[in-house]
Order: sequence, then C-alpha cells, then structure tokens
Amino acid sequence: MDHASSAAAAGIEARRRELAANLDKVRRRIAAACAAAGRDPEQITLIAVTKTFPASDVRLLAGLGVAHVGENRDQEAAPKAAQCADLPLTWHFVGQLQTNKARSVARYADVVHSVDRSRLVSALSAGALRAGRTLRCLVQVSLEEHAEGRGGAAPERVPELAAQIASAEGLELGGVMAVAPLGADPAPAFERLAQVAAELRAEHPAATIISAGMSGDLEQAIACGATHLRIGTALLGGRNAIVR
Repeated sequence: MDHASSAAAAGIEARRRELAANLDKVRRRIAAACAAAGRDPEQITLIAVTKTFPASDVRLLAGLGVAHVGENRDQEAAPKAAQCADLPLTWHFVGQLQTNKARSVARYADVVHSVDRSRLVSALSAGALRAGRTLRCLVQVSLEEHAEGRGGAAPERVPELAAQIASAEGLELGGVMAVAPLGADPAPAFERLAQVAAELRAEHPAATIISAGMSGDLEQAIACGATHLRIGTALLGGRNAIVR
C-alpha cells in the first residue's frame, strides 16, 4: 500500500471511530430518555440525517448498524442513494419538497416526511406509480403561527391531507412529522403533535409514526411519544463538510 492509500485508510478508520463514538452517545441519550418516559428504546427509530456529508459516511454508519438514512435536498439525495444502492437502507426524505422534484424523490425514498399540500400528494402518487413503488408518506404539521419557509400544514388541515394520501395510488399514510418552533421550549409543540397524531390514528389506525426530535430536543420528543428521531449534528458533527 502506497503512502496516499495508507493515509486514506487511516482517515476512514478515524472517521469510523468518530461516528461510532457519536452513535454510542446518541443511543445512550435515547435509552435514558426512554427510561425517564417509561418507554422501550425498541419503539424508537433513529434516522441519521446525512445532508452535506458524503456517501462514505453513509457506508460507515451502515457498517455500525444504522438502517435508516435521511436527506433533505433531492439534488444531493438522489446521487447519494444511487451510490449506496447496494446497502440495506431505508431512505427518508425529510426536507421541504418542491412538486417538480417529487418524481425524482419517488425513485429512491421509502418514506417522505414533508407532505404538506394536496399538489404534492398528487405529484408523489404519479411519481410512485411511474417508478412502480409504494411510498410511505407523513403529513408535516406546522406547530407555529408564523413559520415562513419551514413548511407544514395547519393542524386543522391534517385530516383532509391524510385522507388524500390514504386514497392515493402508490402512497401509504404513515403518520405525522413536525419541526419544533425555533427558540422556544419544544415540549408544548411536541405535545400538540402527539394530540394531532392520536386524532389521526382514530381514523387511520395504521398511521403510527410520529417523526419529531432532532439532535437538540430528542429527549422532549421521546417524552411526548415520538417514534422516529431525525439526528444529524449529534451523529455526524457540524455541517461544514463538503459533499464528494
């Protein structure tokens, strides 16, 4: 092995150790939060949000036992998913989604967390049918009055959107997703989301997913019933990496 190859291998191993340590810390936080809430950690799905990080990190995380990966921009997610197509991963699209990107996302995403309008339901349905796939979709719920640029449907619109997803060809209603309001205690918002989720399950018993909680507020999310956590920084570090 030449010097360059040796240095590259050492770099990969150092990154693997870093990710393993971060993953252990996150899993310990999840276990502690579940213990405090009287919940089973097996009820929690950890989604590694790998935006701005390379496919090599996805491979390392998969080797460490991570089975769920999240991305929030199609132009980054599509090639990354293709590069990792040989891995047994579930891909989650967690960012705001433009209608004109729905066909592309439908080719690789297994779960779309950010469905917040009727036109997007129609576009994802058409994309799923074209790709011959079934997409699980979550209704993104807005939990703040003025959330410009953050997406999400008002809570009162959730039943209508959920019904549209449930009846759309190629789509399956999975549950709800939300992002906690910026700069505020996330607990009241997550409690409201749990309420919306319970009302949804009364009509659609199989829609059991509550996607809530990120690196800074996963404990509050677990306390309020979250089933899926979207963890980026706590796993991968600060977002100053260059995708390559």
